[in-house]
Amino acid sequence: HLRVIIFDFGGIYTVIQTKARLTCEEWGENYFLVGPYMESSVRTQVELIEPCNATLRRTIDKMNSSGCKVYFGRWLIEGSPYVILLDVGFTAWSLDRWKSELWENCGIGVPWFDREANDAVLFGFLTAWLLGEFAAQCDEPPHIVAHFHEWLAGLGLVLCRQRQLPVATIFTTHATLLGRYLCAGNVDFYNNLAEFNVDKEAGDRQIYHRYCLERAAARCAHVFTTVSQITAIEAEHLLKRKPDIVTPNGLNVKKFSAMHEFQNLHAQSKARIQEFVRGHFYGHLDFNLDKTVFLFIAGRYEFSNKGADIFLEALARLNYLLRVNHSDVTVIAFFIMPARTNNFNVETLKGQAVRKQLWDTAQTVKERFGKKLYESLLVGQLPDVSKMLDKEDFTMMKRAIFATQRQCLPPVCSHNMLEDSSDPILNCIRRIGLFNTAQDRVKVIFHPEFLSSTSPLLPMDYEEFVRGCHLGVFPSYYEPWGYTPAECTVMGIPSVSTNLSGFGCFMEEHIADPSAYGIYILDRRFRGVDESCNQLTSFLFQFCQQSRRQRIIQRNRTERLSDLLDWRYLGRVRYHTHTQNTQ
Repeated sequence: HLRVIIFDFGGIYTVIQTKARLTCEEWGENYFLVGPYMESSVRTQVELIEPCNATLRRTIDKMNSSGCKVYFGRWLIEGSPYVILLDVGFTAWSLDRWKSELWENCGIGVPWFDREANDAVLFGFLTAWLLGEFAAQCDEPPHIVAHFHEWLAGLGLVLCRQRQLPVATIFTTHATLLGRYLCAGNVDFYNNLAEFNVDKEAGDRQIYHRYCLERAAARCAHVFTTVSQITAIEAEHLLKRKPDIVTPNGLNVKKFSAMHEFQNLHAQSKARIQEFVRGHFYGHLDFNLDKTVFLFIAGRYEFSNKGADIFLEALARLNYLLRVNHSDVTVIAFFIMPARTNNFNVETLKGQAVRKQLWDTAQTVKERFGKKLYESLLVGQLPDVSKMLDKEDFTMMKRAIFATQRQCLPPVCSHNMLEDSSDPILNCIRRIGLFNTAQDRVKVIFHPEFLSSTSPLLPMDYEEFVRGCHLGVFPSYYEPWGYTPAECTVMGIPSVSTNLSGFGCFMEEHIADPSAYGIYILDRRFRGVDESCNQLTSFLFQFCQQSRRQRIIQRNRTERLSDLLDWRYLGRVRYHTHTQNTQ
């Protein structure tokens, strides 16, 4: 009979989006997402409406009349959750006053040049204002639970405690700030966690003020949670508080569910990737596409944190193994990592144009051939095949064949990079010498842009692309959870993960033999880089030796793990965190 109101502040877009439907089913009209107002996103993703809750309506009206701009609506995703959007830009006039208050009350100083931290201050004070006003407007105070995600939203939690608001608070860190920075700096992070001088390390990286906001939120929360066991150890050492509970991230498996169709979807999407490959490698298509395996890595462009460095090194070793063993398998490895570019590479676009021209030529010749065949049969004669194609047909086909001749190798990168000479992936490719030559059994395509169905180059959404690949490779050194391998799993696509990712640790804990289910877990915690690289090479080589039938069986096994990653299963932990926090 308790009336519980849940406010969810900030957070990782994918986490909030995937859990929205289940959370709305559980809490209904009493669940509100709170985030910053961004006009471009609101225009396409939010339906602005009047608040249904009378207390909330009074709260928003009071804030709007006091110099704020607060919007209310429904987010147009599955579950249609209510959203409260705070316009941080509209209250920027309060920034200096609020920063002074933050310094006086909490001893945290935020420099003027850090725009992201300034926005975090504005958002923090607005969220505390919202919660304080809501509590004051309640006739019969309900149990208010405020769940804050990440350091960007954490200041609101600190202010709730400092102002002694009647609010139960939860703070979730999906990745620690300092952990991400330290791992990117090529240190032996996990074996030296207890040794770091955290204040000095944060100061050296000029993120001390951000670190203080994150640490204060973790220390002030009634309940502190994180998304995996590996991040719990990290948080205990870097944020100086052991998480009270681990709440793994799930997925809305129903969205990806294709029942018995997922194998067909794989075949359809694979055919579309093959079409792109035909164009990209025109003039050098000397390999059998039916014996070609598509691998990919995707995510934020963090060269070492996401394991792109170790993946490239393993690809070079795999290339050597496939060549010395005279394998007839070709591997094409896609790197889908957004970076700064000028535009599409002209040679890449030309490849797709050449492919289309060849297709059109073939279709024209086919129609003409078909018409002559039809007319011959109509008069009851078997056709003279030597006369079915005339001189004009041969001229057209020869012209099309000449168009496929190219002097250069197929490009490694599909775009013109703004910082080509200093790009980590391109420099690594230059060092290991994977240039898409005819002798290479491993080809590389770096696509430094998010995938989109409207792209003139590779017109596929990310989900379609994943379904068409054979193996996702995510050998991350720093990966608190790991949505990319989780998404592969629910779509029936095998993946490589590590024992330093939340996903990898979760699978090791729940499955006796993960590799039998297409979950290859790389040891990056207790092995050196070279050993880990050899292990990854071994995984990839074994995968390339599988027959098509074996890969189909493995995909069936992988897809069976979907229920393990469903919010309906993992959401129970989060539900209990919310309810216990109101006790």
